[in-house]
Amino acid sequence: MTTRTQVPVYDPDLYSADAIRTPHPHYARLRELGPVVRLRGQKAYALPRYGECRAALLDPDSFLSGEGVALNPVANRLSRGTTLSSDGDDHARRRALVAHRLTPRALRAMTETVERQAVEVVDAAVAQQCVDGVELATALPMAVVPDLVGWPQEGRAHLLRWAGATFDALGPLNRRSVRTAPASLGMLRFARRVVRDRSAPEGSLGHDVLRAADEGRFPHAECPAMMIDYLAPSLDTTISAISTALHLFAAHPDQWRALREDPGLIPNAVNEVVRFESPLRAFARRTARDVELSGTLVPEGSRVLIVYASANRDPREWEAPDTFDVRRNAARQLGFGYGAHGCAGQGLARMETQAVLRALAERVERIEPAGTPEWALNNIIRRFERLPLRLVPA
Repeated sequence: MTTRTQVPVYDPDLYSADAIRTPHPHYARLRELGPVVRLRGQKAYALPRYGECRAALLDPDSFLSGEGVALNPVANRLSRGTTLSSDGDDHARRRALVAHRLTPRALRAMTETVERQAVEVVDAAVAQQCVDGVELATALPMAVVPDLVGWPQEGRAHLLRWAGATFDALGPLNRRSVRTAPASLGMLRFARRVVRDRSAPEGSLGHDVLRAADEGRFPHAECPAMMIDYLAPSLDTTISAISTALHLFAAHPDQWRALREDPGLIPNAVNEVVRFESPLRAFARRTARDVELSGTLVPEGSRVLIVYASANRDPREWEAPDTFDVRRNAARQLGFGYGAHGCAGQGLARMETQAVLRALAERVERIEPAGTPEWALNNIIRRFERLPLRLVPA
């Protein structure tokens, strides 16, 4: 007979400004408390350890996404009809609509273009020497993703603000999510206009979505949310990974030397960057039934927060988890999700991040801090607002 343990409670707010800027002490305390921890403020259960997070991600029948992955009912209601907020056959059907554009074969066809654009971005940055790492990290995804998704030129000036707000909305109903709600709704309104005017270029993901709706595979009313579903994650998570990589290599010059000496480490380094500072902090699920995790009963209908960023620093899974090491085998990190809801665009994110690092490794001897970095305040995305750097040419 299994002994079911009492669930420990954590009172501090994981979504406070302090916890967003300096989250890892909070994650460490959560992991120490147990495999399942009750978040009093959010009225949700948190999974802070690697084993339980992975188990939940591999059990989408018990941990549902279809009722939303946010910690507030407004965002969960608005996100209905997206790949992110769907389950089972419905999820598979939505994901299959665009999967052919994100397969390894499709991405290989883009490789030459992405690498050329990465070289142009890095050459321009090296010419400046002193740069904002966020601007450097933004340039390549903004050159690649809007065209792939099919976003018209006229709306692109607002994309980063809109995408960040879309992620903010997926946290709890706090001041941050309320304050950014108009921007999030602005993105939805524009997406509706794109669908109404059918202005997504042929050959784009958006065009695929419209054609599938024309064929009756899902309602036209869901097209705007589907377009946002692929645009926002493809921008923010990649920008986060690239800028975080720049920050970590500036802070760990020995790791940058190792990468320059052996560029074959670049794919591994991307995994380690995502493990060390996961672009996604956490998403929620709702339990479809009573679920037992490591002796703890989580009742049916509970909100469960899968804390990717904490799992990726769990000492039960990783040796020296707080050490950044590009030689570490970090392929099993959860920063891009895992299982049925693993990030569909992670192949593109990896390609872009690797292309920037490869171009930098060939041209830059050292990446040095040139000021105090500033973390952005976002409920979901771990990213910089400002990252002053000096690029010392090779």
